[in-house]
Amino acid sequence: MTFDSGRRSSFKKMLVGGASLGTLTSFDSKNMMPAELKGNINHGVCHWCFRDYSLDDFCAEAKKIGIKGVDLIGPNNWEILKKHGLDSSMCNGAEINLVDGFGETKFHDQLVKNYTEVIPLVAEAGYKNLICFSGNRRGMDDETGLKNCQAGLERIMPIAEKHGVMIQMELLNSKINHIDYLCDRTSFGVELCKRLGSPNFKLLFDIYHMQIDEGDLIRNITDYHEYIGHYHTAGNPGRNELGDDQEINYPAVMRAIVATGYTGYVSHEFIPKKEDKIASLAEGVAICDV
Repeated sequence: MTFDSGRRSSFKKMLVGGASLGTLTSFDSKNMMPAELKGNINHGVCHWCFRDYSLDDFCAEAKKIGIKGVDLIGPNNWEILKKHGLDSSMCNGAEINLVDGFGETKFHDQLVKNYTEVIPLVAEAGYKNLICFSGNRRGMDDETGLKNCQAGLERIMPIAEKHGVMIQMELLNSKINHIDYLCDRTSFGVELCKRLGSPNFKLLFDIYHMQIDEGDLIRNITDYHEYIGHYHTAGNPGRNELGDDQEINYPAVMRAIVATGYTGYVSHEFIPKKEDKIASLAEGVAICDV
């Protein structure tokens, strides 16, 4: 398929003004031009959702459509990101897994060891964000979970502060994807931030997950934005593309994020259903580029 000047013009208009679900699907990602974006949203992406592509190939394609960073990449693959001039927008590699986290004291020693080793690596590489997880509830009430998370995280926060690294706990839904996850509501995460009282601890607000467990996205983003350091996107239900066949009004949510003065990353973490997965990513970028 040839990518004529008319199509180029249309594609640029969609990237600048936002795209509808039906429009972008007519484009062939192999012939897309580099994106011209508004600059109000710093777009990132999670490579794990696009595993049909090697990280090297994916970085090359993502950069063409205006992506600035790739989430959930550890030290072993940072050189690939640097090769493409992309940020490691949310580093990983210190966590145990999603279910064994700071919510249980029996994991604290291992987690402290891991984060003590990885935090300096993040800083040395020139990166800022490192993910963490509460792990599962396993019968704990909120107060016990908060106390346990606080006790474990207090052991690593001085190291994070020394190195200028932001530790970010992800909010995940406990209804569909991560049954029994402890930090499953904004209120829990905000209370933990307040108890820690560190400028180097914030929340990774996953819009998809919080739509499932609590909704009221714009109000929570507006009210608690000072505690939020990163955002993830995906369509609900299904965790797929961000188009108009799912329930989240992403342009409105993005405008609310911009209105808070947020300058960090919004990283796309949806699992594309369409055959042309890069076109789906470009569509998501366009929809969110308010």
